[in-house]
Amino acid sequence: MEKTYFIITFGCQANEHDSEILAGLLVKKGYQAATSIDKADLILFNTCCVRKKAENKALSQIGELKKLKKQKPDLMIGVCGCMVQQKNMPQKIRQRAPHVDLIFGTHNLEQIITLIDQVLKTKEPQVQILPDRKIIVENLPKIREKPFKALVNITYGCDNFCTYCIVPYVRGREKSRQPENILKEISQLVDDGVKEVLLLGQNVNSYGRTLIPPFSFGELLKKVNEIQGLKRIRYLTSHPRDFKPELIQIISQLDKVCKHFHLPLQSGSNRILRKMGRGYTGEDYQKLVQEIRRLMPQASITTDLIVGFPGESDEDFKDTLELVEKLRFDSAFTFIYSTRSGTPAAKLPDQIPLNIKKARLQELMLIQNKISKEINESLKGHIIEILVEGISKKETSVLEGKSETNKTVLFIGKKNLIGKFVQVEITEPQTWILKGKVVTGGGKEEYVGTNPNDATISRN
Repeated sequence: MEKTYFIITFGCQANEHDSEILAGLLVKKGYQAATSIDKADLILFNTCCVRKKAENKALSQIGELKKLKKQKPDLMIGVCGCMVQQKNMPQKIRQRAPHVDLIFGTHNLEQIITLIDQVLKTKEPQVQILPDRKIIVENLPKIREKPFKALVNITYGCDNFCTYCIVPYVRGREKSRQPENILKEISQLVDDGVKEVLLLGQNVNSYGRTLIPPFSFGELLKKVNEIQGLKRIRYLTSHPRDFKPELIQIISQLDKVCKHFHLPLQSGSNRILRKMGRGYTGEDYQKLVQEIRRLMPQASITTDLIVGFPGESDEDFKDTLELVEKLRFDSAFTFIYSTRSGTPAAKLPDQIPLNIKKARLQELMLIQNKISKEINESLKGHIIEILVEGISKKETSVLEGKSETNKTVLFIGKKNLIGKFVQVEITEPQTWILKGKVVTGGGKEEYVGTNPNDATISRN
């Protein structure tokens, strides 16, 4: 009888991709996916530690499995990912959850089968944490969630060392994959039915700097754009400091690269940006947005924002609100600053009380939600091309898809549309989603203009 696995993934797309690799390695070994956690022979927690909340949630769920382990003594429980790379975390997990059999980090996913075999052989827990990734292991098997979409790493690790961020300490220093390996992987994915790829890196803009000779992210996008059969190219995440005018120019000329820019601003205060170690000012960021909108007025721009960074004054927060109102993002991921042990910001004085951070977050969200709704309302009556991604979680008769500009669109349709591109007329725009109906014939219409009051329609 085949053994089964169940993977619980926390955090970002990089973790999602790691989970795809873990699943691929397990299936290659003969495992099959369990239909539920209580039916699995192996349960893996792929963890995140960017914010304390994600860490606490993972530790809580790991602890809850103590009862299941007593009922099923042969059940194997593993914990991997960013959380376990933190100093003393493996020991903490062993103390809090002695029922855990397997602990490994972000740099040795490919060794999971060897570690499982060691647990079975020795009947003892196995812990293996490597300080960094020595080499990039290519051609690892993957089990994708959707057959028509794929995640593709182009870099691993990060060299930015923003003062609030734990990622460089748990993901290691930045390393770029060779362009020929990336292009070969994407070509194989397209042959396997993939229509959209998401290029992954902690800072995709710095891709290729560690290669000899150097190879820029813009050059890589050009090469990926040439792959026959591929329809859409996305990328995540960009650092505003490294997003140069030349790259904006290149993207504006590439038909397959989605015109969606996710640029984490983090704060509108130059004083706080300096303390964060971001390497740009609010004015620099504003020029970047202006250049994007000059060349691609139809583009959407989204961002990340942190409130309550140590020492953030009322005036600093006001600067953030003013810049948000001025730049009018399509949407924003907003976060309360979370202290991460081992980062420089954790040692800064003037930590902001939680009640103030929560109040600021609410004020920021009210402003951004109003802007998001206004922008979405300007799309009413427009026809947008959507890649249908699946069935809505709330209604089985409703399909869900994404526009080129990364807007979520819901509409009634048959399941055979999943994985296909359809034209949808927007009938009911909301703050976070667009509702519409499938249309036939006609040209492709897109929203043009960053101010919804100046919205026009372009046909192509």
